[in-house]
Amino acid sequence: MKELLFQKFPQVTANQWKQQIEADLKGADYDEKLIFNSLDGISVKPFYTSEDLTGRIQLPPPKPWNICEKIAVEDAGQGNKKARQVLEKGAESLWFLIPSETIDLELLFDGLDLSTIPIYLELQFLSSEYVQKLGKFLAEKNAEVYLQTDILGHLSRTGNWFFDREKDFQILKSIAAASNFSSVFAIDLSHFQNAGANIPQQLGLAMAILKEYLNIIFQKRNLSKGFSPQFLVAVGSNYFFEIAKIRALRRLYRLMAKENDLPEKCVILAQPSFRDKTLYDNNVNLLRTTTQSMSAILGGADAVYNTPYDAIFRRNGEFGERIARNQLLIMKHEAYFKRVANPADGAYYIESLTSQFTEAALKVYHDIEREGGFLKLLLNEKIQTQVAESAAKEQELFDKGELILVGTNKFSNPQDLMQKELELNPFRQEASGETIIRPILPKRLSEKQEQERLQKEQLDS
Repeated sequence: MKELLFQKFPQVTANQWKQQIEADLKGADYDEKLIFNSLDGISVKPFYTSEDLTGRIQLPPPKPWNICEKIAVEDAGQGNKKARQVLEKGAESLWFLIPSETIDLELLFDGLDLSTIPIYLELQFLSSEYVQKLGKFLAEKNAEVYLQTDILGHLSRTGNWFFDREKDFQILKSIAAASNFSSVFAIDLSHFQNAGANIPQQLGLAMAILKEYLNIIFQKRNLSKGFSPQFLVAVGSNYFFEIAKIRALRRLYRLMAKENDLPEKCVILAQPSFRDKTLYDNNVNLLRTTTQSMSAILGGADAVYNTPYDAIFRRNGEFGERIARNQLLIMKHEAYFKRVANPADGAYYIESLTSQFTEAALKVYHDIEREGGFLKLLLNEKIQTQVAESAAKEQELFDKGELILVGTNKFSNPQDLMQKELELNPFRQEASGETIIRPILPKRLSEKQEQERLQKEQLDS
């Protein structure tokens, strides 16, 4: 039977659908009743059709996503031991946080098959000598090692350069010439999201930072062909918006790649946001990280690290880490998220959101470039002001109860006590010491309410 099932039915246009809906509303205003206007500046319609598929950019099919584990390295031996353990328990890539140049990476990598295990290295210092030494070690190992150098991200997070502007730029150029790495640059969008930036801001800032790095390092277009960046993304709670955000990021990078002779592919490393995580009724964080990890996977992230549900208040919680890893394992092996490449492709709603985010982010990017570029606006603190304004709008919705976090500002459990459970400070910590600019700091939506509840616990104890 070759006849198409619905071939004899006439095609219904978007205008006909809208006319029928307006008739069913019986005089009520269509826009007021059915159009949702988000804080991201995106208007969501009640239905979508093929007519909404505009401005699509064909992207190469994504690689299969891998389960990533983040390891804070205290010493090389400890880091190596934990790496072996998590690989045995299902991790497929490793994200090492390296605190200082004293960490012996040869010992850290001992026994690890670097040709099959992607390695992400977040150096919490800036040293071209350390990078060159590592590059020599990796020679002829066919390793997939991604170095996350991001001096502009460091400046925006901490308010200071590693050393000073001139020296940081000089070291950055030296690192750019390092060999035997899959990538030596990362652009961190996550701290913008965790500080309250909306989606167009996150994406537009990412492109502006990418352009700033190209301006710093490369004087001629043809020298940029070896520049292959990574993007570190925090995934929020708006399920379909976050899928579209990651897809829009790839589209935006593809546009930048064509314009600047960059490699056509980039690497996206995603993790759940901290902004909506709660101290009280913290088991609900498991549900939040599940949907956020799903958004990351369906959006096409290359690697997904799942944040433990208790990460905001517990130090090295082995149980939380195991549950977080198992969430991803269930998605991959039981929910079959590994079986279909690019499953969101062609969905009218997601494609429309992706196009809208792409256009909105380009406007943010062009506005930044027109005013002198990311670094100039960061140094005069205009970026900080824009992020703070976006965060304040979201915070106001939460404070009014219009943006709900279950167990905190809705359906809270007054018997839930947390004072004795705190191993870490779960609240925003202001920068210590002098800074040359106001840093962009993460802040969770529920912090004020949680502080009030903790104070009440102290008074009642």
